Amino acid sequence: MSHDVLIVDDSITIRQMVKKTMEMAGLDVGAIYEASNGIEALAQLADHDVAVMMVDINMPTMNGVQLLTRMKENERLNNIPIVIASTEGSKQRIEQLQELGAFGYVRKPFQPEQLRDVLKPLLGVKDDAGTEDGDLDNDLF
Repeated sequence: MSHDVLIVDDSITIRQMVKKTMEMAGLDVGAIYEASNGIEALAQLADHDVAVMMVDINMPTMNGVQLLTRMKENERLNNIPIVIASTEGSKQRIEQLQELGAFGYVRKPFQPEQLRDVLKPLLGVKDDAGTEDGDLDNDLF
């Protein structure tokens, strides 16, 4: 069974890289939705049920911390596993994000393997994937 994903990042390049990495890793992904900030993410979540979210911290309009705080207050959204992908990685910030419900953290710039490893337990691997780990040794683009 494939899982729908929401990628929340103000960088279209990062969103494209995350999508490509999921495909190359053979992760069991269905629809992939995108948002460039927390407000857009909440709008996507109003329209779609997702199994996992990838969220940046530093974004305009509504940042990742504000988004996680709003989600934690919403009974329908507070159990969605969230993986943070950010350049910001102080121990204090990571602990704060974990308290808000973040499942995992990947520091930008990340390697495709790092992203795959944190998403694999949440998404699983497609049965028809070419190899267990996918073909991640090639360039993303």
